[in-house]
Amino acid sequence: MHPKFSVVAPIYNEEALVEQFYARVRDVMTGLGEPWELILVNDGCRDRSPELMDALHAADPEHVVVIHFARNFGHQLAITAGLDHARGQAVAVIDSDLQDPPEVIAEMVARWHEGYDVAYAVRAEREGETWFKLWTARAFYRLIQRITDVDIPLDTGDFRLMDRKALDAFLQMREKRRFVRGMVSWIGFRQIGVHYKRHARTAGETKFPLHKMLRFAFDGITSFSQFPLKLSTWAGTAAVGLGLLLALVLLILRLGGSAPLAGQGLTASLVLFLGGVQLWSVGILGEYVGRLHEEALDRPLYLIREIKGRDDHPAPPVS
Repeated sequence: MHPKFSVVAPIYNEEALVEQFYARVRDVMTGLGEPWELILVNDGCRDRSPELMDALHAADPEHVVVIHFARNFGHQLAITAGLDHARGQAVAVIDSDLQDPPEVIAEMVARWHEGYDVAYAVRAEREGETWFKLWTARAFYRLIQRITDVDIPLDTGDFRLMDRKALDAFLQMREKRRFVRGMVSWIGFRQIGVHYKRHARTAGETKFPLHKMLRFAFDGITSFSQFPLKLSTWAGTAAVGLGLLLALVLLILRLGGSAPLAGQGLTASLVLFLGGVQLWSVGILGEYVGRLHEEALDRPLYLIREIKGRDDHPAPPVS
């Protein structure tokens, strides 16, 4: 039977939670009284998660589809693979760590029945997170809203439900560096927020340490804004202005008979400042050029080793 609802969940080293996650999703989706499927994407797990995912498929082949990547391709591409293979009229995306409660999907479905094309989850409360994580997340969402042309809702993640026509529009975008929440905002359609309480992780470890958070934030900014390029231009302009001001001050002091501001210290400071501005600008430009290089290579977004639940055969790469 063709499913009416699809639930997509990327999984990376979640052996402690994957069975509990399935049980809660099953209870929620069964309660809706419509055909459904759960697509679990193995993003190159290194623990027992793949075996547990295969066992879930064996126990419930009617509902559970398992996609095994050839290697780790990352969270955003795992979401993309699940969405590529989803067959439902409405498709939900949720992480498998149970910080986002599967029970919220029922409320998203209610908004979908009201005529909304996208229902995105808004984190009204966040348990178990440090003040630093809360502050940086809050700052990032507000920064990206100010510097991009896309109205990305504040305090949202990838937890959302999309109507088939909105999903088909999303799947037309095949860029390599993906920022799913921004891309879904970009497509438009009728969207509404659903507020919920995000729970603390009960098992396993976070998959987003600080360096990955920073990389993800930079990908989001550069995918939807040219602000970093403008920032380097402004920094160069400021450096030129500072140099002209300093030259004017030195000229006035020389004409007035005072000792000019000179010496190795001043020279070294100016050289370091101007060199830093130049390297910073070149680095930002290199990030954008690197993205153009990735797109020009036109490699597949991901490679699939095996799919269980769709005739149990390896799938061709999606370009």
